[in-house]
Amino acid sequence: MTNPDVSSPLLADGQAAADIATEAGALLLAHRTDQERAGADPSDVRKAGDQLSHDFLVATLGRRFPGDAVLSEEGADDLARLAADRVWIVDPLDGTREFGESGRTDWAVHVALVEAGRLVAGAVAVPGLGVTFSTADAVAPLPALPAVPRVVVSRTRRPAPVTAMAEALGAELIEMGSAGAKAMAVVRGEADVYAHTGGQYEWDSAAPVAVARAAGLHVSRIDGSELRYNQENPWLPDLLICRPELADRALGVLGR
Repeated sequence: MTNPDVSSPLLADGQAAADIATEAGALLLAHRTDQERAGADPSDVRKAGDQLSHDFLVATLGRRFPGDAVLSEEGADDLARLAADRVWIVDPLDGTREFGESGRTDWAVHVALVEAGRLVAGAVAVPGLGVTFSTADAVAPLPALPAVPRVVVSRTRRPAPVTAMAEALGAELIEMGSAGAKAMAVVRGEADVYAHTGGQYEWDSAAPVAVARAAGLHVSRIDGSELRYNQENPWLPDLLICRPELADRALGVLGR
C-alpha cells in the first residue's frame, strides 16, 4: 500500500516508516506462529512479542537514523527527546491482547516521526491482514459515505460520549481491538468514525493520526483542537479520526 515515489524527504521518511513497521510485523507473525506451535502460554507470547518488536524497532531506527531520538511504549523515556529535531514515536505491538489470541488480525505496529515539533510521517502495519498503510501512500479519493455511518468501538468498553455520538449519527457499531486497527479501518473505508475518550499515550495514536491525515481524514482532539506530539507528558486524553463529512456532527456531541 505504499507509493514508490520517495523523492522528497517526507516521502522517504514515510517509506522508511512503512518498511520498518512491516518488518517488525513479520517478526511478530513468525513469533506468534512459533509460540503457538510450541504450546506457549498466551501471556508469555504477548510479553515476548512486545519486547521482540521493541528491540527490532529501536535497533533499526538507531542504525538508519543515528541522530534521531526514539520514544517507545516499551522503552524508558529519555526526556532528551524534547530537544531533538527528529523523534520517532513507536508502539511495537498495539493490541497486545488481540495478538495473544490465535487468528486475530486486529493488532498493529506503529512507527511515526515528529520533526521540529510536527507530526510529519508515519506508518501502521496490520500484519494479520498483510498490509501496511503509510504517509508515503498515494492518496486515493474517499469512497462514498454509507447511508448508515459505522463507528469502531472497543471490544471491552464503550465510553458514554462515544455512545452518544454514535446514537446522534444513527451509526452502526463495529467492535475491534487495537487503536491502529480501528484507525486503519477508517482509512481503508470499512468504518467512518473512530473516537476515543478514555485516554491514550502518544505511541497509541501518532502513527494512526499521521496516516489518517495523509489519507484526507479529519483528525483532532474531541474539542476540535490539534493533537500535539513529543510532549513532556506523553498522555493524550482523547482523539477523533473520521470522515470529514461527519466531523462537525461528531465534534458537536463529543465536545459537550
